[in-house]
Amino acid sequence: MEERVSFISDGLKIAAVLQRPEGAQRFPAFVLLHGFGSNKSGAWLKIAADLMAEWGYATLRIDFRGCGESEGQRARVICLEQVEDTKSAVTYLQSRLDIDAARIGVFGHSFGAAVAVYAGGVDKRIAAVVSSGGWGDGVKKFRKQHESPEAWRRFTDMMERGKRVRVETGQSIMVPRFDIVPIPPHLRGNLAAGSHLEFPFEVVEGMYNFRAIDVVADIAPRPLLLLHPANDSVTPTEQSVDLFNAARQPADLHLFAEVDHFLLSEGNPLVINLTRNWLEKYFPPRSR
Repeated sequence: MEERVSFISDGLKIAAVLQRPEGAQRFPAFVLLHGFGSNKSGAWLKIAADLMAEWGYATLRIDFRGCGESEGQRARVICLEQVEDTKSAVTYLQSRLDIDAARIGVFGHSFGAAVAVYAGGVDKRIAAVVSSGGWGDGVKKFRKQHESPEAWRRFTDMMERGKRVRVETGQSIMVPRFDIVPIPPHLRGNLAAGSHLEFPFEVVEGMYNFRAIDVVADIAPRPLLLLHPANDSVTPTEQSVDLFNAARQPADLHLFAEVDHFLLSEGNPLVINLTRNWLEKYFPPRSR
């Protein structure tokens, strides 16, 4: 059962799709957060929503501001602004009679996973956090993603040029997507149709300074699940390891062999069954 809905975040209309199981009860829910410059139509979000509905949860998959059908400057995806969109999504779900207002979690992928961890750390209304292929330290992440001396020089040169042009002209340079977050060509087919391929410099700067790792410990005593490929070719695996080391219990970290960055999209039964079993333990579809 799907319903196209919208809500307001910082004065902007945010587009979303609510999906829930059949029935008249009040369901626990998850806000589903898409990856970098993507949108709510991506395969990862649809797979997650279908699985959650099958397991007894409602979901709200949103277009962050500036993405998909939401209002806002196109491709301006500032981490802290997306945290506000996530908090506004929780507020919207709490207003619905078919949602259990005390049992709303967040589940994010990649960039959305970093936002999910941060939102869970600063918003006590969020009852559980699930991160898939996420990150917590922008500087360390970028340094690993642009690992060779030549790649790091290109990245830092771009950062310096962006700052210089802004000071000299008051304008923002535009930066190609794969100059910010490299994705191997064989994985690019996983990007949602309509994903942004160019971003204003402030996006890079915001990611560089974003540190979900500083607030991850504040999620406890609410549960945290960190999922990551053991060898992720997009987001360094060490990012989830570092988040786990900084978190407090209850927190679980699971690294998976033979999968890559778009975990749920590969239909790996180990990933799916582990996620379901974790939810049954820490955030069951019916209150005990």
